Amino acid sequence: MTASKVRRVFLQSHSIAGTVFSGLTFSRVHASESNELKVALIGCGGRGVGAAVNTLTADENTKLYAVADAFLPKAQSAVEGLRTQFEGRVDVEGRVFAGLDAYKHAIDACDVVLLCEAPGFRYRSLRYAVENGKHVFCEKPVAVDAPGVRSVIESTKIAKEKGLTLVSGLCWRYDLNVKDIMQRVLDGAIGDITSARLTFMGGKLWTRPRSEDDTELMAQVRNWYNYTWLSGDFNVEQHVHTLDKALWAMHDVPPATCYGLGGRMQRVEQPAYGDIYDSMAAVFEYPNGTTLYSYCRQQDGCWGENNARFAGTKGYVASTLGHGVITDLDGKVIYERENVPSDMYSLEHIELYKSIRGEVDTINNGDYMSKATMMGIMGREACYSGAKIKWEDALNSQKSYAPSEYSETGTPCNVPDEQGRLKVYIPGLGAVYHTVTR
Repeated sequence: MTASKVRRVFLQSHSIAGTVFSGLTFSRVHASESNELKVALIGCGGRGVGAAVNTLTADENTKLYAVADAFLPKAQSAVEGLRTQFEGRVDVEGRVFAGLDAYKHAIDACDVVLLCEAPGFRYRSLRYAVENGKHVFCEKPVAVDAPGVRSVIESTKIAKEKGLTLVSGLCWRYDLNVKDIMQRVLDGAIGDITSARLTFMGGKLWTRPRSEDDTELMAQVRNWYNYTWLSGDFNVEQHVHTLDKALWAMHDVPPATCYGLGGRMQRVEQPAYGDIYDSMAAVFEYPNGTTLYSYCRQQDGCWGENNARFAGTKGYVASTLGHGVITDLDGKVIYERENVPSDMYSLEHIELYKSIRGEVDTINNGDYMSKATMMGIMGREACYSGAKIKWEDALNSQKSYAPSEYSETGTPCNVPDEQGRLKVYIPGLGAVYHTVTR
């Protein structure tokens, strides 16, 4: 939806629309102040609504003041649900925006921004937010390709220069139990890490049918998880959590090289399943010989696991969903975490507002959220191409998955042919039109 169409939706929906931005300015809340913070929600899906709940729960002096989504009904539905749960703290009259540039209007109206739209849009929303002096909660992953990651790295620098808070949705970094185990790893409890096994094995996720009025680009946006240009593929969108644990354990030093393999075995129908894979395995290598073995899969009816296991010169550790055990080389337990209550989704928002209000040092998670996202992209590109890739080459790649323009009439990077087929990456062959065979 173009800017003019966003404005028309706005005018049709709200009689006072013409006065909303006229003559008003929105200053950034200073750390020493304790006044009300106006929050903008960008992306009104399940994760977006969840983030809004987390934010309104974390700080009682916050108010949801604007929302934006590609689709107006989704934005309206999110508002109604949140109003029911948080009476008196959802005040978005005249500030419900729809369209692919709607994020600008919502960000302009608020102090704090929750970026929960499809990952393919996130890097540009982040840039707009920090350039306009807004504090940000940014969901993972932060981009879907190297140009997007480089933009986020620059946005991180801008946020630091302006003293803005930037909290990442890589929530395991805020989980009390995982933090305890990971700190022990960083302090040398298992010695130098020699290898890791990283898994994110689950079933297929959702697909969404296109609407009769959708353009090709908006049909893909509606079904965003299944398109690489919007989700980054599932190993970037989901497995990034486990990759981030590995990055964390390696003191946020990224790997030097990566190779891998992957493909589509269950997720084959088009256009429902777009162009993403359903299985990937990648090997990340460090110059000292440390090797990270990464396995992720989204196939129904299969064994599943979500884990990060590390082997070191002194012992081993497994960091599962909040539970951690450290053993020596002979398998003797030398530490076992007694879990404490820890809602990581709430904790990251609690820390967000502590930072904004000056109760802790200003938080900026931009470095690791960029590197973790880039690890996912590097692994994906290794699987897509069949090549062995260097970190520097991956990060500096000019390969972009962006559409011709971010509007409903724009051209997606992957357009169906006359038979309705999309291009899918075949290792060693490149992107070719895919014929379904079963």
